[in-house]
Amino acid sequence: MGAAGSSGGKPTIRTVAERAGVSKSLVSLVLRGSDQVRPEKREAVLTAVRELGYRPNAAARSLSEQRTRTVGVLLNDLRNPWFVDLLDGLNSLLHDNGLRMLLGDARLNRRLGQDLASPFLDLQVDGLVAVGTLPDPVSLARAAERIPVVVAGSREPALPGVDVVAGDDTLGARLATEHLLALGHRRIAHVSGHGAVGELRRRSFEATMAAHGLAGDALVEPGDLTEEGGYRAAVRLLGRPDRPTAVFAVNDMTSVGVVSAAEESGLRVPSALSVVGYDNTSISQLRHVWLTTVDNAGHDVGRRAARCLLDRFDRPTRPAELQLTTPTLEVRGTTAPPPV
Repeated sequence: MGAAGSSGGKPTIRTVAERAGVSKSLVSLVLRGSDQVRPEKREAVLTAVRELGYRPNAAARSLSEQRTRTVGVLLNDLRNPWFVDLLDGLNSLLHDNGLRMLLGDARLNRRLGQDLASPFLDLQVDGLVAVGTLPDPVSLARAAERIPVVVAGSREPALPGVDVVAGDDTLGARLATEHLLALGHRRIAHVSGHGAVGELRRRSFEATMAAHGLAGDALVEPGDLTEEGGYRAAVRLLGRPDRPTAVFAVNDMTSVGVVSAAEESGLRVPSALSVVGYDNTSISQLRHVWLTTVDNAGHDVGRRAARCLLDRFDRPTRPAELQLTTPTLEVRGTTAPPPV
């Protein structure tokens, strides 16, 4: 029987230390996720924690550390499926370091007329991660004066002392466009999006087309990052007398709308129209969609954002930095050479 059972009570930090053969202070370091502990000692403590079923008293620890061990996560759009991968990467590293996420919906806050960050500040979170493009940089700037803030999955806002972690949108858009060019497409359209990310992807599309001597064939149709916006943009594009043979959409949701518009127009994808999306969301991997798309490394973006936040806990005054993850192209069933 373990130490907890023999004493008749719940396991404590003392019984964990006795089982692991280390001091109570070293157990505390391991539970806080410190990197100042040798691997063999860390493993001994974690083994003792598992064997004893020890659960730290979060309330007592928060009082002693003057921290809540919570991180606020403010999402621009809960409906965006790409954020699922980002949150998974973010939460995995935060959890490993004894931190819990509190999610907030920026859209709801705006509808209610609330300051985006103030609910998290009221809850005394230890840090804040803003996911996606948020329209209220003033609120984030005020929050950054009080707690560490990281922007993830977007390139804005750029604020003093706020790290930004995002995908390399310029490279990703170039991969998508060059894939279509390599298949033989020349009349290629881009359904664009808004914000800094949308601007970067559009500019990269246009630059890649121009580099291949096709600046005059680079069509850009504005969208709004939604399926409906993609559908409306595709209807306009496919109604042109010089309609494109391929469409590169700003994200996967937009691509689904493009595919729907093509099918309603009697154009089969990919034999009559090739479509490339962006983000490699779960939607793109559905068998009846099977979308060629750019993998924007969402899980990696989330983990890097968590690492930036943890580093800023230790070094709150270090200069802000921009980190870009490397995208890759996932070729599936919506791209093919243009019709003869």
